[in-house]
Amino acid sequence: MRTFAAAIWETVHSERRLLAADLSELRDERWRVASLCPGWDIHDVLAHLVDTALTGRLSFVRDLLIDRMDFDRANVNGIAREKRQNPQNTLGALQEAAALRRTPPANLATRLVEAIVHGEDIRRPLGIPGCYPERAVAQALAYQLRTPVSFGGGRERAAGLRLIDRKTGAAWGQGDVVEADSIDLLLAVSGRLVAKEKLKGSGASRLVDTAAGRSAGHESRHR
Repeated sequence: MRTFAAAIWETVHSERRLLAADLSELRDERWRVASLCPGWDIHDVLAHLVDTALTGRLSFVRDLLIDRMDFDRANVNGIAREKRQNPQNTLGALQEAAALRRTPPANLATRLVEAIVHGEDIRRPLGIPGCYPERAVAQALAYQLRTPVSFGGGRERAAGLRLIDRKTGAAWGQGDVVEADSIDLLLAVSGRLVAKEKLKGSGASRLVDTAAGRSAGHESRHR
């Protein structure tokens, strides 16, 4: 039987490879399309994924110390470090790092958040459909819901809401109902703009508005 950690890494490795395949024939001008992550284009997000794939516990602490505990600066420097002049070379770097199991000193569920949310940061603006394992999305969402925004989660955004996955019926929290596909719930809780028509229920507008407010400025801690 696979361990919990092994199952997470299997998903993360698969998602890295699937994303690389989706981007393998992307035209040059499309790399400059704005991602869902405010202030970052598609190439920036890809470089960030390379950087996080290469980042282990010691290098994470080292980089933060160098950047004086400034998460935003550390992320910007990580992108600059891994962003090649030719996006296809950055893509090759992700392919080479796809099987790594490096992680900062954080809950392993953050690797799922990283792979899935940033996968959609890239795919949605490009019109590329994404398909993620339901269990992995649910694990990522549960982690975001119990983690404060200041630590990269989305707990405050979902306060007073009952989130329901319309496909499985799984539910989180208490309060006004928001019903949607779990991937859209994850994105909204993570501070991404989600089309209002994707969310239903008495709490839908509040969650969309909260996500919209978050998107006004990029916070590196969100994963």
